[in-house]
Amino acid sequence: MSSEPLHLAMLVGSTRPGRFAPVIRDWMLHQVEHREDMKADIIDLAETAPTSEDFATRIDTADAFVVVTPEYNHSYPGALKTAIDTLHAPWQAKPVGFVSYGGLSGGLRAVEALRTVFAELHTVTIRETVSFHQAPQRFDEHGKPHEAEAVNTAATTLLDQLAWWGRALRRARIAQPYGT
Repeated sequence: MSSEPLHLAMLVGSTRPGRFAPVIRDWMLHQVEHREDMKADIIDLAETAPTSEDFATRIDTADAFVVVTPEYNHSYPGALKTAIDTLHAPWQAKPVGFVSYGGLSGGLRAVEALRTVFAELHTVTIRETVSFHQAPQRFDEHGKPHEAEAVNTAATTLLDQLAWWGRALRRARIAQPYGT
């Protein structure tokens, strides 16, 4: 089981009309698709109800998470908070990485707020984060980042750390189920 690819759930937190999230999501998905050690499952909150049985199953079966979040009013979207809060145990003992975007801060204030929430859920948050300040200006009309080498390297670092933690925690959960 530990040699199987990690089941990576990519949780897209923005639900606003006209959102930039699909550009960031598609770029990050492209980063994951080049890897043999993980398979991505996109959970876009604009398309998936967090109160559904499908949502709960997808979170429960994930080995690791990437949260794609904008920064709204110095924090993260309410829809994302609702989705996170609908479950407790399925998040536990799993790693979480962040890809953020926004204005001058690049969504980093949203990430810092999310770290506290995920700590309460007994997750391991990955230190490395990919962030895009003034995100629409960082991508061309085809959704490709202008500074591709730098951001692709940052994504690789994030995914490498997520893979390490994901494998370690999956082995630990198999050996002894996590309980609080």
